[in-house]
Amino acid sequence: MAIVIDILKYLLVFVVGAVVGFFVAKHFMQKYLKQNPPINEEMIKALMSQMGRTPSQKQVNQMMKQMDKYM
Repeated sequence: MAIVIDILKYLLVFVVGAVVGFFVAKHFMQKYLKQNPPINEEMIKALMSQMGRTPSQKQVNQMMKQMDKYM
């Protein structure tokens, strides 16, 4: 019976550690992406100009807001 209790303790510690680790990693990833966004205004302007459009600052700001919404 003691072996079963020990196994359950280890399993519980593993699950709690995995959950805590997930939330800590999520927090650090969100912080990193906020400080170092994967796309910036210059990239948006370059992408839109490659598509044959000359973007206005309003369009660039709208795109940036959309990107921030999903981060």
